[in-house]
Amino acid sequence: MTENKKMKIAQESAKILLDTKSVLFNTQDPFKYTSGNLGPVYVDCRRLISFVTARQKLMAFAVELLNEETNIENLDYIAGGETAGIPYAAFIAERLGKPMLYIRKEPKGFGRMSQIEGHFEEGSSPNIILVEDVQNYGSSKPLFINAIRDAGAKIEHFFTIFNYGIHTNIKNINQELNIIDHHLCNWWDVLSVAKEERYFDESTLESVEAFLNDPNSWSSHLKQEG
Repeated sequence: MTENKKMKIAQESAKILLDTKSVLFNTQDPFKYTSGNLGPVYVDCRRLISFVTARQKLMAFAVELLNEETNIENLDYIAGGETAGIPYAAFIAERLGKPMLYIRKEPKGFGRMSQIEGHFEEGSSPNIILVEDVQNYGSSKPLFINAIRDAGAKIEHFFTIFNYGIHTNIKNINQELNIIDHHLCNWWDVLSVAKEERYFDESTLESVEAFLNDPNSWSSHLKQEG
């Protein structure tokens, strides 16, 4: 895929996220993250499943991207990561006419003790792509990928709707896992569209840009002020 085409997909995807309020900017009342840090941005791709036209456009982009960046004919299964990756894996699998799986973060603890839900033949070594909604620090990705490989399947590709794009450790994680990362857009794409389309005032945009450049300093400074 050409860089121009990839950029166009990123910009259009970012606009969809802004228009559906699946990404939010708030510098006056920052969001508190699970890490305990504070920040002016928040993403909720679960929200997107309720917007039919928006999700159809995003899934069309996803298939176009994967068709260009992976050997899509050789993908045997589309796997969703528990829980937010499951609907997107289902949407993509339906468009591609591929079977689907979903991967738990750990075995369910009763019944068949399954960590991988769905079915593939033992010893068949299917080629699987993992789908999640968002990638931030990448902490859940190894759980899913290792479960897939432990079951005897192959996985080389990972897809998300949204990649934060601000954490340098993601590249190292991908290399360690021997995985290729694909996504529609990131925070820099959202900021670019927000600036161009004037979704927010200049002060908000400047503060968000400062956060994206150095999240830890932004959060620490706010805590000191508080």
